[in-house]
Amino acid sequence: MVVGLFRWAIGFWGYSGFNVPPMHGDYEAQRHWMEITTHLPISQWYFYDLQYWGLDYPPLTAYHSWLLGRIGSIINPSWFALFSSRGFEDQLLKVYLRATVLVSEYLVYIPAAIILNRKLGRTRGVNGWESSVALVAILMQPATILVDHAHFQYNTVMLGFTLASISSLLAGRALWGCVFFVAALCYKQMALYYAPAMFAYLFGICAIRGFDFGRFLTIAAVTILSFAVCFAPLLLGSMYDQYRVISAFTAKETPLPPLLAELPIKLNEQSWYFPPLLQLTQSIHRIFPFARGLFEDKVANMWCAIHTFHKLNIYPIGQMQRISTVITLISILPSTMTISLFSRAELLPWAMASTAWGFYLCSFQVHEKSVLLPLLPMTILLGSDGGLGTEMRAWIGWANMLGVWTLFPLLKRDELRMPYGVLTLLWSYLLGLPPTSLSLYFDRQSKKAELHLITKLLHLGFYAAMIAWHIGEAFVPPPEGKPDLWVVLNVLIGFAGFGVCFVWCNWQLILRSGLMEDYFGVRLRIEAAQRRKKQ
Repeated sequence: MVVGLFRWAIGFWGYSGFNVPPMHGDYEAQRHWMEITTHLPISQWYFYDLQYWGLDYPPLTAYHSWLLGRIGSIINPSWFALFSSRGFEDQLLKVYLRATVLVSEYLVYIPAAIILNRKLGRTRGVNGWESSVALVAILMQPATILVDHAHFQYNTVMLGFTLASISSLLAGRALWGCVFFVAALCYKQMALYYAPAMFAYLFGICAIRGFDFGRFLTIAAVTILSFAVCFAPLLLGSMYDQYRVISAFTAKETPLPPLLAELPIKLNEQSWYFPPLLQLTQSIHRIFPFARGLFEDKVANMWCAIHTFHKLNIYPIGQMQRISTVITLISILPSTMTISLFSRAELLPWAMASTAWGFYLCSFQVHEKSVLLPLLPMTILLGSDGGLGTEMRAWIGWANMLGVWTLFPLLKRDELRMPYGVLTLLWSYLLGLPPTSLSLYFDRQSKKAELHLITKLLHLGFYAAMIAWHIGEAFVPPPEGKPDLWVVLNVLIGFAGFGVCFVWCNWQLILRSGLMEDYFGVRLRIEAAQRRKKQ
């Protein structure tokens, strides 16, 4: 209840795009999707007026928007009236949409977080008090609350399905894990950040004692069936619209989706298979917007950091796509190889965090809000054994503080400075982190669990940089000709810190897998054999 009150209280502040015509922001995008899904035939959802917040999320988001739009239209039809409701900023509409985020979170994310936290606690021998403290820290994670309940989005639905998938895999229910993860992918494509780790783990459990081909086929079949169920209403609805002679094209010169237009054969547009094929290719084209560019706005990843010193927009988009794909694959290779070779469910959050950091830092078309994805599997580890210990709490807390700090430029545009400050300081106080407490780094009573000197210097250096940045951003105007100076510094500091998080998560995964023990054990045996030969 207290967690819900904090979320509801945050909703009294502004939101993305408030009083900023003509496009407004994410709030208007979500409202607009409810508008088009409730008024247009399903075959037109991914085609309608793509220049004004065209639908670009997978089908589960569309169905969710349709449901919320239907319910809202019963309360007040003007909220989602086709075209005339654009930019509508009625206060009762704001209350309704804020409530939909809260209810959606209570139906998916919060139950999944509670179940997973309890499962981690029971399987890893965590006492009830520590498990409860960890759960509060997970549910009060500032970045997630600020993005969904202040800025306004529905990320926690996707994140909740992801937590349900991890919980199922920890319980040994691989098929349910597949179902929930497909649901996450079909709600928001950003869940792909976790997909390599998930695939590697599932492949590993099939090959752990000789390849179990039957189990592999079962997992593949359930995964394909889950995707089919998610896309079925869209594809079958398009066939029904063709039967009713309703065209998917909302404009006379609407081009075919690139995947369809580039086929080497000519398709009969009057055939029964053309509408579902058209919908499938158009939805994929909208879900993966490669034409938008290498990164969205200013985000603390590798490409934006490089772009500060060497402009990357001089290179063709296709070339940058290929380069970013190769570098992303290289970055996720260590974690995917490790989790496939050592397929233990307790290692999965570490692998998912590692691959998510790799995608965030190196992949194409990254948003600043995507930092929620690597932070989630790291944060849930607070509920595992040692999660509230000195080292884990310091690293996970530091990653979260750095993550929400990189969101500040976005939150500032939405006039959300006060909620940002309150939630961030409250969370740091809960976990005993700087700037509210230095006991984690200078507690002389816990010598056995004392942090390494390098860790102390690294973390405290970044905390000092974040505090100094806030002071400078608040009181020192940027020089003429460099209006984005403070935002760029935020990107560079954030990128450096996230790079450290990426390395730490990979290192922890390798250490906990036992790979290093195996390696050193083999090396010792080889050296012993060599000594015996010399003797």
